[in-house]
Amino acid sequence: MKVISAYVMQDDLLFPMLTVEETLMFAAEFRLPRTLSKSKKKMRVQALIDQLGLRNAAKTVIGDEGHRGVSGGERRRVSIGIDIIHDPIILFLDEPTSGLDSTSAFMVVKVLQRIAQSGSIVIMSVHQPSYRILGLLDRLLFLSRGQTVYSGTPSNIPLFFSDFGHPIPENENRTEFALDLVRELEGSPGGTKALVEFNKSWQNMKRSTRISNNINGSETPTHGCLSLKEAISASISRGKLVSGASDASATSMVPNFANPPWIEIAVLSNRAITNSRRMPELFGIRLGAVVVTGFILATMFWRLDNSPKGVQERLGFFAFAMSTTFYTCADALPVFLQERYIFMRETAHNAYRRSSYVLSHSLTALPALIFLSLAFASITFFAVGLDGGLSGFLFYFLIILASFWAGSSFVTFLSGVVPHVMLGYTIVVAILAYYLLFSGFFINRNRIPDYWIWFHYMSLVKYPYEAVLQNEFHDPNKCFVRGVQIFDNSPLGLVPEALKLKLLSSMSSTLGVNITSTTCVTTGTDILQQQGITDLSKWSCLWVTVAWGFFFRILFYFSLLMGSKNKRS
Repeated sequence: MKVISAYVMQDDLLFPMLTVEETLMFAAEFRLPRTLSKSKKKMRVQALIDQLGLRNAAKTVIGDEGHRGVSGGERRRVSIGIDIIHDPIILFLDEPTSGLDSTSAFMVVKVLQRIAQSGSIVIMSVHQPSYRILGLLDRLLFLSRGQTVYSGTPSNIPLFFSDFGHPIPENENRTEFALDLVRELEGSPGGTKALVEFNKSWQNMKRSTRISNNINGSETPTHGCLSLKEAISASISRGKLVSGASDASATSMVPNFANPPWIEIAVLSNRAITNSRRMPELFGIRLGAVVVTGFILATMFWRLDNSPKGVQERLGFFAFAMSTTFYTCADALPVFLQERYIFMRETAHNAYRRSSYVLSHSLTALPALIFLSLAFASITFFAVGLDGGLSGFLFYFLIILASFWAGSSFVTFLSGVVPHVMLGYTIVVAILAYYLLFSGFFINRNRIPDYWIWFHYMSLVKYPYEAVLQNEFHDPNKCFVRGVQIFDNSPLGLVPEALKLKLLSSMSSTLGVNITSTTCVTTGTDILQQQGITDLSKWSCLWVTVAWGFFFRILFYFSLLMGSKNKRS
């Protein structure tokens, strides 16, 4: 049914920065089989543009509140176009004229009439159609609380209500009279029961008359009297199904998806890149936030020394820098939330696989993350005076990239779970604050209560924080506390230098170890042990961070699989 039919929702769910032609072309790439060449798909799009009366708007972007685009009627026709690109046999539409002026509504229904004349079965719900629209319809079905109160051609409406005892006055809109009568009956004690029963008997009478005429040879069955199954078979035999079925039994062999996964990924990626290119200000703002943050950190922690105070400042810099990479990923939250319903509509009729969407989403995010990571690492590494040279810088860049990747994946997963942007931001900020709290910066791992230690190992900030500390303090020969520097960060740090030397001499004689003003007391390895960083190597921390990113992408896929279905009832 998904292959041979299409459903146009009441809301126009379109990407605002794509043109009409691009929107229809991407729909063709998704819905038309790969056996059709690119040129044939373009021909199908151009023919559809002419059929929908969109030639003058073909190169115009769809637009939104902030970007001028096509009119409401043209937008509605584009919505219809993306769902009939595969030339469906049955087309369902939910109030296609809703919110449109009389002229735009008439043009939309006129387009639907041309689609029906091409061999499709067009079924739509419509509220109070105008007299002109009524003249385009073949059959009408009036409903009251789910029950049929009239079914037949528009021309038979006066006869039906006249037989019911409520003739339609001259010069009055037939549908408005019928709806007003139905509403009046719904408010009466007996409701519309009498009208429902009369419709059944009236339909039986019409059916008996038609059968009698057929037997006498005075009337032949019309297309409107065909069953749905017969109509589908007739449409397929006329070549309506673009995907290649030539008879009714062939529909069972039509694949669920028109294209293999790699083509879906390529088309989705191309569409995402096109959208991003049309709105460069979004990436510009994100890059600006990273550059400004890096600049502030670079100037605040300019050229840190290797003193005990320098060590503390380094720890603070790393904790803030690593947590910043995660917080700046919060802007990924609205990306999926904005296109959630487009995704639901497209996957509802098997335009592409959910797995293809997740892979495409991940691939298109990587170039931006690489650029942001390189910018942040370049600004802060040399300005702060971090250790390791070129190899140290490369690892620093990699761990920042891994942090951006894990943070972006985490936020993307949340976007597939939470329904609203503001709720999502609240959850993101709260959870990232917990991650920072349990990362090991504020309190060492051995000081964390046993009932909270599990959160320490789940913290996304823990692994990049430990990785950059090991990258910085990996050299066992590099000294950070010498001689009298052991009194720094203590009350004795304020006493004169001479007194510090006497205290150092007294300590040496007491301990039996010669400690001079140049003796190394604390190395980088000692600092790592003091911070409780002894479990994993820096490369292991890097791979764990990358693995977290993949884990959240997998969770994002399952959230799409289970949670992104249309729950409207």
